[in-house]
Amino acid sequence: MKLRYLLPSIVFTTLLACNNNVGTDAAYNGLLDQAPYKTLTDSISREPNRDELYFRRAILLNKNNQPVPALEDFRKAWSLNKQEPYATGISNLLIDSRPDSAIVFIKEALRDLPQSIYLQLTLARTYSSLDKNAEALQVCDSILARYPDQLNTLMLASEVYDKTGEQSKMITTLEKAYSLAPNQREIANSLVYQYAETKNPKALLLADSLIRADSLRQFADPVYVKGLYYSNTKQDAEALKWFDLTIQNDHRYLQAYIEKGKILLDQKKTQDALKTFTLANEINPAFPDAWYWMGVSQEKMGLKKEARDNYEKAVGLDKTFAEASDALKRLQ
Repeated sequence: MKLRYLLPSIVFTTLLACNNNVGTDAAYNGLLDQAPYKTLTDSISREPNRDELYFRRAILLNKNNQPVPALEDFRKAWSLNKQEPYATGISNLLIDSRPDSAIVFIKEALRDLPQSIYLQLTLARTYSSLDKNAEALQVCDSILARYPDQLNTLMLASEVYDKTGEQSKMITTLEKAYSLAPNQREIANSLVYQYAETKNPKALLLADSLIRADSLRQFADPVYVKGLYYSNTKQDAEALKWFDLTIQNDHRYLQAYIEKGKILLDQKKTQDALKTFTLANEINPAFPDAWYWMGVSQEKMGLKKEARDNYEKAVGLDKTFAEASDALKRLQ
């Protein structure tokens, strides 16, 4: 959960260094003596060694976007009683603001709670967020060595393999996850997409099974994936057919417009491609890919000013859009 940090960083750091409730109360007297915290604060004054009181107040503070005193209360509860929910509260609050500190804390907490899969997963996720992918995979491997069917760990490992470009390992991991939970659509979608990206004909079999299971035609993803597979294997007529079906199924499926337009560009049908990209742009003007591919089409048509303007809009929406930046430099 993302939290809004309202205090200057120096104050935040100073308060985090306090590990007792006196520090919390001293800094937040006015806040903690008001509703909705006052009842719990009064109870803590009477029974300062009851860990669950600090935990309950921490939950309430966190809910009300008060991360600093919430963290102190979680820490106090943890100091009194080494329970997983208390460690979870601390680690979750540290991850966004100080992930390195989160790693240090989680490692320490695991000495007291070595069997906590949740804390181990949180450690792996934190490593991944810092792009310490080898460390993240090491933690995942450790969990899976003891619990090979741990679904959340398999999915996290697949995400890290995706980041490291180890596509075959990613697919193997997703296949294992899918075998454990074939009805979880997110897993199935991830696997069928990877099949299509690697030109594996299993993409068609899995996509067809997902389409058959979707009797109400609620999900366009497997339809799109069939188009993607055919596009990647240079079967343009079939690809266009399935991209059109995707759009019929969900007219806001923007990537289907892009992939369809790219095929039309390859077929030298530049005007048709531009119309297709323009449709995507009209549906969502904040979609940078549409601006970029409109620019590509216009550049091919000799409309360099229009192309440059659209490349600029693509870069304005996504500063990391390398292809659009390169195209813009080419036309300047």
